[in-house]
Parts: sequence; structure tokens; C-alpha cells
Amino acid sequence: MVKLFFLRCAIDEMYLTLTNWENQSFAYEFLFQAFSTDPEIQYLIFTFFLLLYVVILFGNISILSIIYTFQSLHTPMYFFLANLSFLEICYTTVAVPQMLASIFDFHRTIPLVNCAIQMFFFTSLGSTDCIMLAVMAYDRYVAICHPLRYTLIMTWQVCMWLVIGSLILAVVLCLQLTILIFNLPFCGYQPKINHFLCDVPPVLKLACADTHLHQTALYGVGIMVLTIPFVLICISYVYIVAAILRIKSTSGRHQAFSTCSSHLTVVILQYGVCSLVYLRPKSSASEDDDKKLALVYTFVTPLLNPLIYTLRNRDIKQALRKVMKKMVASQT
Repeated sequence: MVKLFFLRCAIDEMYLTLTNWENQSFAYEFLFQAFSTDPEIQYLIFTFFLLLYVVILFGNISILSIIYTFQSLHTPMYFFLANLSFLEICYTTVAVPQMLASIFDFHRTIPLVNCAIQMFFFTSLGSTDCIMLAVMAYDRYVAICHPLRYTLIMTWQVCMWLVIGSLILAVVLCLQLTILIFNLPFCGYQPKINHFLCDVPPVLKLACADTHLHQTALYGVGIMVLTIPFVLICISYVYIVAAILRIKSTSGRHQAFSTCSSHLTVVILQYGVCSLVYLRPKSSASEDDDKKLALVYTFVTPLLNPLIYTLRNRDIKQALRKVMKKMVASQT
């Protein structure tokens, strides 16, 4: 009798749940929350982010053009740098145009399908970016710790497969995560995202169902594209620093450190910010904090990457000087 009673209670509870779900209106689109309702502030925000976007495009396209133009830069190190710049252009472009359109209420709503597409491409390209930084660390490890075997190990075929493998791993992980998230029900008419893009944490908060499995999947993807690559980078740099300290000449040590410092600066910035968004506990996550941190890896990191690699890389600076001389000579 007791078993029948509990079974009856469970059936009644399931029936009530299904009835409530039938009465709910499930969302077919999301609504981005405006940065400000003041028109003057909107113009300032639009102009500021548009300028940042133009500078990001100009800086990364310049790096791509310089590496493509100068034969001396056709090495594995600059091949990976060119791919990194291309990824920065792509994943910024996935987010920024939609964000700029939503500032003036031109296109603040986004259908669920478009939101899923934006999430997939943004997370896939961002994850590939993180994995590529680990690949670049491996390239520096081989160059400094095994210089005589560098050309034998880092062949163009190996470099190509490292890039393709990074992209495939990121796409497979992020596609599964996106499908899992958008199988959730999102209740209400036009749920409002306190964000400027369809990123994983703010979309998960809008689901009207249990998201523990999805949060676990997010942590799993974060471990695969953030924690494991970062650990591999740290191991690479332990060997790199040990090899550099064995170099007798001061100029040799300085050159080796300058080659790695640019990459290490980008690693700390990229992994640090992304870890705060995707790997911290859900209970300590704040929507406003996530939004501010997302501005960093959407704008600041792609903006600083060209500057860091340009100002701290001797080969890139020499190539820029040659370009400037040619421009001055052509004008005179």
C-alpha cells in the first residue's frame, strides 16, 4: 500500500509538471539587454566599439599581410601567428556586428536558431584560439630546446595538421555543447539576455529546466580547451626557461626571452579571462561581471595581440620598417 501511495504521488507530480509545461509559452527568440537607453550614450558606445572593431581588423589584417608578403617570415612560428590573427578576426566578427546593431534597437532580438549559430561559431573559434596558443608554445619548445632538429620536427605537414587538429577538436566539442544547450526549454516571451552576444553562461541562465548536466558539460569543454592546454604550456615553458638559462651569451638569452615573452603575455591574458568566465563556480558567477569579462576577450585581447607581437617581435618590426620605407619612397 505504501508503495502504491508513493507511486500515485509520483504520477500526479509528473502529470502536474507536464500540464504546466503545456501551459507555458516557450521562447522562439531572445532579447539583448541594451547598454543604455540614453541616445547620447548610445552614440558614444556605438562609436567607441566601432573604432575598436576597426582597429582590431586593421591590426590583425596587417599582421596577415606582412607575414604573407615577406618570405623571411614564412616559418612555422609566423604561420601559427597568422592563423591566430585570422581566428581573432573571425571570432570578433561573429559577435561585434550583432552587438553594434543592437545598441540602437535596430536588431536587439535574435531567433533561437541564430543564437545557436552565433554561440557555436563564437565558442568554436575562441576554443581554437586557446588551443592554438598551446600549439605555439610547443613550437617555441622545439625551437629552443631542440634547435638542430627543429626543421625535421616542425615540417609544414605537421604544422598544417596541428592547425587542422585544433580546429576539429574545438568544433566537435563546441557543437556537442551547443546542441545540448539548445535542447533546453526557454520559457517566456522574448527572454532577456543580460549580455551582448549568445555566450554559454547567460543563455544557460535563461533555461527553465535543470541545467546541472549542461553546466558539467561546460566545465568539461573548459577543461579540454583551457585547463589541459594551459598545463601543457606551463610544462613547455619550464623546459624553455631551463634551456634559456643554459645559454652562455647574454644576447642569446635576451633574444630567446623576447621571442617567448610576447606569446606568454597573450597566454596569461587569454586564459586568465576565459577561465574566470567558463570555469568558475556557477554560484559565484555574476551576469554583470560575465558581461565585462566578455568585453575583454571580445575586444581587448584581439586588440592587444597585434600590438604585443608587433612591439615585442624583432622580425615583425623590421618588416614594418621596410613597409614604411617603401611607402615613403613611393610618395616621394
